[in-house]
This record gives sequence, structure tokens and C-alpha cells, in this order.
Amino acid sequence: MARTRYAPDRGLTTRMVTTMFFIGLLYVVFVGVLLALVRGAWPLILILAGGLFVAQFWFSDRIAAYSMGAREVTPEQAPELHGAVDRLCALADMPKPRVAIADTDVPNAFATGRNQRSALVCATTGLLRRLEPDELEGVLAHELSHVAHRDVAVMTIASFLGVLAGMMTRVALWGGLTRGGSRDNNTAIAVLLIPLVSAVVYAISFLLTRLLSRYRELSADRAAALLTGRPSALAAALTKVTGQMARIPTRDLRKAEPYNAFWFAPALSGGSMSRLLSSHPTLEQRIDQLGRISAQLGQAGRG
Repeated sequence: MARTRYAPDRGLTTRMVTTMFFIGLLYVVFVGVLLALVRGAWPLILILAGGLFVAQFWFSDRIAAYSMGAREVTPEQAPELHGAVDRLCALADMPKPRVAIADTDVPNAFATGRNQRSALVCATTGLLRRLEPDELEGVLAHELSHVAHRDVAVMTIASFLGVLAGMMTRVALWGGLTRGGSRDNNTAIAVLLIPLVSAVVYAISFLLTRLLSRYRELSADRAAALLTGRPSALAAALTKVTGQMARIPTRDLRKAEPYNAFWFAPALSGGSMSRLLSSHPTLEQRIDQLGRISAQLGQAGRG
């Protein structure tokens, strides 16, 4: 973690290293299985695997920001948003990221980027309309914590493994079929096994990123509350944002749902998800943690 005034979190660091290790291992195993099953297409698979890995590392943050409708804004276009980010970056002693707005009524925010120099923090128009200044600063402090702890980079890269697995599966099947022919027994086996392996890779990577995502949200809440010294403002923002989600049209929520791992609060268009599949801890868990931090800060102040 780069040196900032955000409270360090060794538990988060350990989980990020573990997640990236297993994600990388999955990637290597998946490529190896493709090479074994579709031998005739190995040059194409190696070139695609290498190219997609580089693209995943360098462009996944931009793809995520574009997919969520982020539009970079200048201080003249969004003075209040830039002012809040300026104050928090000065307080945290960290470089200022790029600032963006997403034109959607879904009240939310996210951060993305490989590192602090390439980071981007985005708030939606729905969030800016609904929150008070101190609540907005709490949300932005939460998102800047993701940048400072670098967990946003891990999530951005890891979340695209399933997409890569699907793309490589299609190419491998196409390459194997065109080289082996439909009557080849090995090709028939490959046609059955490759989609299965791809599905397993996606499922494992999905669960790994969900486990990390839930912990990193609690970590960001804690770091933001300690940095600003106002856990109650962040708790109020969480309560307001979560409560407003029910009033957002289902169509808009469904557009935001695929990117829940990046959002400040999950956009849910249906019923409640199981805790295993959820990208965020429950609202009660987050509020309880902020309540404990508020009590600790109050005791420290009296001391």
C-alpha cells in the first residue's frame, strides 16, 4: 500500500495477495487445459492468452469505467465534487485521482484504476442530488480508500477473468473444430470439456472476488470513518442510498447490477441474494461497524 493517512489493513492485504494468487493459478491452469484439449490451436491460444492478459492489466479499469457510464469532469463542470475530493486527498496525503460523473439516477459511486496515478473516482448524478455535503465526503472517502489500499486494482483485474475465459473458450473451440474436424473423437471430447472447464473457472473466480469484495467494503468503511472522524455521516449516507434503491426503476437497476462489486452500495433489482453470492456485507453489518467506530472515537475524545 502506498503511504497515505488511511489506516492500513493487514487483513485486506493478505486477502488481496491470496485472491490474486488463486486467480493467477486459475488462469494458468485454464490455459494449460485448453492447450491439452485443443492441441492444433495452441499457437492461437497462447497468443490470445498473452494478449488478453496484457489487455486485462492495462485496460480493464478503463473498460469498467466506460461500462458504468463514467464521464470525466473538470473543476469548472463539477466544483462541489472536485472540492470534496481535493479536501479528502489533502487530508489523506494522497495524489488526486481523476474525477467523473455517471449520468444515472441510481445513487452510487465507484473507484477504478491500476494505481493512484491512473485512478478514477466517480459519483452518479443520483448520488449528488440526494446526499448532504458531509455524507458525500463520507462516500468519497470510502472510494478513495479503495484507491489507497489498491484493492480496486485487484477487483478490476480479477473481475474480468470470467470474460476472458469465455472468449478463450470460443476461440479454442473454433480453432479445434476447424483443425480437427467434427468426426475427430478428441474434438468431440474437447467440445464437451472446454465449456465445462470454463464454467468451473468462472464459478471459482466469482466466489473468490465476492469473498474479497465483502471484506474490502468493510475495510473501506472503517478507513473512511477513521480518516474523516465522522462515521455517522457515512452511516447516514449508507442508510439513505440503500433506502433510495427501492425507488429506482427496475430497468436502471438491472443496468447497474453487473457492476455491483465496484459500487459503494449494491444495486439489486430482485429479492435478497444469499450472503455467499453477495458483493457487499449487509447494511446492518456496515452500520454496526460504524457505530462501534463512533463509540471508539468518542471514548478517545473524552480521554
